[in-house]
Amino acid sequence: MGKSDLGSLVAARKAVIFDLFYTLTALDSAGPPRPKTPEILGVPRDLWTRQLIATANDRFAGKFRDPVEITRRLAHAIDPTIPEAKIREATLHRLERFRQALVNIPEVSGMAIKTLRSRGKKIGLISNADVVEMAGWSESPLALLFDSTIFSCEVGWFKPQPEIYELALRQLGLAPGECLFVGDGGSQELMGARQAGLTTVMITGHISQVIPEKIDERRQHADFVIDSLEEMLEDRLGTS
Repeated sequence: MGKSDLGSLVAARKAVIFDLFYTLTALDSAGPPRPKTPEILGVPRDLWTRQLIATANDRFAGKFRDPVEITRRLAHAIDPTIPEAKIREATLHRLERFRQALVNIPEVSGMAIKTLRSRGKKIGLISNADVVEMAGWSESPLALLFDSTIFSCEVGWFKPQPEIYELALRQLGLAPGECLFVGDGGSQELMGARQAGLTTVMITGHISQVIPEKIDERRQHADFVIDSLEEMLEDRLGTS
């Protein structure tokens, strides 16, 4: 199906549910370059990434609620001698870095959501995030634009678990066939959304810059693939 088919589908659906990071915003677009957390801690970046992946499910499910504890667990799994002062410095750094990503939302994201709302669509959010990553959400210009907002660490489920999609649908008061899910495909979210009965749209704009090698794998679970949210809007497709 082509872009005109997506435009018709968006027009027909009652709601659009979005992923957050690397869909509506990204750390790489959060202001001027900053030192990375592993640089502050003095650990190899690949080992830090490995720990982020290894602890993802527990963090996303909200099993750890203290930001300093999260950083400490990640850091000490690599090097247990890292001093507490560095742990706290890195925690503040991570909190601010994610806050900046939530405050400095790309203009196209806000424009797309407001346009969809103006056309009568309900808007949902499902984000896999720990307490550090979502801490700045209340300051985001997007925070008041959603009819349903779900952060995994607040509900105890995470994508691709079916319960988190079912919760969003209940909050929106809609059936799966009435909704689109839009995301970059991380955490197998498109697979989970499709299994839950939603039509899936993969957006590649952010990840094409940082992890282009992941696109082919993730697009297997996408009904549509777009580069920018603008492509979802009917007037950009000539079908309005």
